[in-house]
Amino acid sequence: MIKYISTRGGGEPQTFEQVLLSGLAPDGGLYVPESWPRLDLGALKGKPYADVAIEVMYPFVEGSLARDEFAQIVRETYGPEFFRHKDVVPLHPLKDNHYILEQFHGPTIAFKDVALQLLGRLFDAVLKKRGEHITIVGATSGDTGSAAIEGCKISDQLDIFILHPKGRVSDVQRRQMTTVLGENVHNIALDGSFDDCQNMVKAMFGDSEFRKDMNLAAVNSINWARVMAQIVYYVTSALELGAPETTVTYVVPTGNYGNVFAAYCARKMGLPIALVVATNENDILTRFFESGEMKAEGCVATITPSMDIEISSNFERYLFDLVGRDASRLTEMMRRFKDSGHFEVSPELLEKARKDFTAGRTDQSETLATISRVYEETGYILDPHTAVAMKVALDIGGDVDGPVVTLATAHPAKFPDAVEKAIGQRPALPDHLADLFAREERLDELPNDIKVVQDFVRTHSHVKQRAA
Repeated sequence: MIKYISTRGGGEPQTFEQVLLSGLAPDGGLYVPESWPRLDLGALKGKPYADVAIEVMYPFVEGSLARDEFAQIVRETYGPEFFRHKDVVPLHPLKDNHYILEQFHGPTIAFKDVALQLLGRLFDAVLKKRGEHITIVGATSGDTGSAAIEGCKISDQLDIFILHPKGRVSDVQRRQMTTVLGENVHNIALDGSFDDCQNMVKAMFGDSEFRKDMNLAAVNSINWARVMAQIVYYVTSALELGAPETTVTYVVPTGNYGNVFAAYCARKMGLPIALVVATNENDILTRFFESGEMKAEGCVATITPSMDIEISSNFERYLFDLVGRDASRLTEMMRRFKDSGHFEVSPELLEKARKDFTAGRTDQSETLATISRVYEETGYILDPHTAVAMKVALDIGGDVDGPVVTLATAHPAKFPDAVEKAIGQRPALPDHLADLFAREERLDELPNDIKVVQDFVRTHSHVKQRAA
């Protein structure tokens, strides 16, 4: 049975159930598996998505859920009621050796659905077994919030509070969150950036009394279960494209590093893939892989808001491996970054990191030009985040042997203004969201003040009522 340890080295190894419900480790670190299971790639080739998902993920949950129970949850999650494509995350051939991995066929038409539809059901199953109620707090730069709400609204065992940066998400992204009017759903428009939202969530988890009082749990990709679920589509797509005999290169648009870290996990489990990190102007990650220096220079708002992130939470998980799982060394790096907004690694570690990942960036004019170019050449419409990665993929495509896969992290209709600017037409929402702009909205605008936000959560959570 796999257990989990904190990147900061504190506490005893935890079970999956404990990690699921706690999210962030008490010492402020992130949970990672003590060891990596190995994939039997030959046995997985050609199997349906749900079957592969069960095999890939069950080693991570063993001991907390029976295999039959977990299999039922997985099959329900990835069934036709929630995902509109039979392959769940299908591959689309674009041109030459380029492919697009479409991750937007779930309820909220973004890649976060793949993990968060599962997470909500895992929460519900574990909480019913334990007879507990939790308070979920999460931060979103646009897509996590709506996917978390859709995944968690099914459970009466929890309340969910999602913080988004006021005025810094698209209208579609906002409405997908604020039009879900469940009694246990609360949307907070915070006066600040995504990093402010994320820091607020971390501060609430760092307040041990509040955390215990509210029985806090996390849905952001600090929760290991999110990363675990994202490993699966790298396995299914790589096998379809000829792995393990062929090495597939994935170009991943990233801000918080969860999606590309899941690919790194798949590789640690034996999947032979190459990984490219793609960033927008908020390029702290690309700069790290170029120079070995992690330096905060401020975050600017762009047409790719889900990537407007400077503090990438999941990067800590990768750094933990990079420094040889030396928790004290990692903790010192994180302390330096928190205090000064800066740290750097040795030339030896930079060389090692460059073997794990390469990186590229795309600015806003290049993003729009890429949407236009791909549409003119193929008729395919990219969302702007996907276009960031596609520009990087097209730049490297001629230098790579084997398939190059760009991850399409959102449906273009989530960002109609940017798409219209690029190609002169607004992509239509899928039928199940066609009336989105006619639905009633509900949200609360709050200042960037930890006490105000904590008081709001205390007032609206049902944890105390359930305990009484």
